[in-house]
Amino acid sequence: MTSRNKDPNFMPPLPQAFALGLQHVLAMLASNITVPIIVISAIGLNADDRVFMIQAAILAAGLATLLQTVGPGPIGARLPVVQGTSFAFIPVLIPIGKGFGMAAVFGASLFSGIVQMLVSTFVGKLRSMIPSLVSGIVVATIGLSLLPIGIKYSAGGVGATDFGAWYHLTLAMIVIVFAILLRLLFRGFIGAAGIFFAICAGYVVAVPMGLIDMTRVNASGWFSLPTPLSFGLELPVSVIIPMIVLAFITTIETIGDISGIAMGGADREATDRELRGGILADGLGTALAALINALPNTSFSQNVGLVSFTGVMSRHVVSLGALVLIAAGLMPKFGALVTTIPNAVLGGAMVVTFGMVVAAGIKLMTQAHMGRRNMLIVALSLGLGLGLANVPEAVQILPETLRLMLVSGIVPAGVIAFVLNLVLPDDDDDDIVPQVDG
Repeated sequence: MTSRNKDPNFMPPLPQAFALGLQHVLAMLASNITVPIIVISAIGLNADDRVFMIQAAILAAGLATLLQTVGPGPIGARLPVVQGTSFAFIPVLIPIGKGFGMAAVFGASLFSGIVQMLVSTFVGKLRSMIPSLVSGIVVATIGLSLLPIGIKYSAGGVGATDFGAWYHLTLAMIVIVFAILLRLLFRGFIGAAGIFFAICAGYVVAVPMGLIDMTRVNASGWFSLPTPLSFGLELPVSVIIPMIVLAFITTIETIGDISGIAMGGADREATDRELRGGILADGLGTALAALINALPNTSFSQNVGLVSFTGVMSRHVVSLGALVLIAAGLMPKFGALVTTIPNAVLGGAMVVTFGMVVAAGIKLMTQAHMGRRNMLIVALSLGLGLGLANVPEAVQILPETLRLMLVSGIVPAGVIAFVLNLVLPDDDDDDIVPQVDG
């Protein structure tokens, strides 16, 4: 990796920068539109509302990403941070939507964004309470929680009648192998853009297999503007505390992602200014998203993995990707074209990038000394967080909102790591690590 690639302000030649930016878009697009699809389907909105909110989600992601990469004044980390619709809010937004309607969903989202903007002013104190161990646990949990999504996409996507068919798995494997080979055999642009070229290769192979459906592209219009506040805004009192908790968890996630980018792309810790600006942009992006009928935004961990994979830290690359997202959000036909990429092709790319997220989290965790105290924090955080996520019926007797937060994986892991790091005393014998026989 050259010193220029480690510089967030470095601008590669425009054709290369555009391809690298498009690679970031392809890495996050499926997840970005999956969240509104899940929430909309669970609440029971009609097909027109579904298309409308997917378009809004793409546009909001582009605008929020620009706040991170180019944000004016104190806003934005000014690092290659990609914003997208947050999975962490799903457990709370679904019951809010079912109980109070979409106006409450967007009112709660706006409130959460404002809370996170206020939290950004305390980033100095927060950073001392969220060391690399805690942020690393959060990043690793995110990656481990997302990997099953990558596998499901690789098998054709949840709900596919041919889920697990050989051609889906073959396409995913082609993408994975192609990405690895390009990264290992080529330096410079080709190696850095390996995920992009691997997706292109998978797409080309999918064409003669009859897996490309252009129906949605042909039916989509060329230009459309989302109508702000189409569903209205409400803030039921009962949703305030859950949204405050989620704003805090999202802040920990953002700190972890920005730390992961700085460590994975430049081998350094993130600065207070980068963290403060990143959290502020994260909250502002969520508030802005609520106003244009999109769900809460957050930094996207799969793109953290992509920065680690490519070794390119340029924020301008991601800015170009943000412009592509904005164009896709304003031009439904263009966005529909991107969505023709088969799930299996995206799934192969997800497996690589989500795996890199896990690796970035491990790298952050190991910045701390792995003595007994820190190993206990890692064990309990990952054990309970991922354990509850994999066995959700274990807490089925709890109230729905609390239960859904506990089985999210990210929320319990982040909270447990944060609390244990504060309350567990340093151990004089912390350098004595138990040995495992075998």
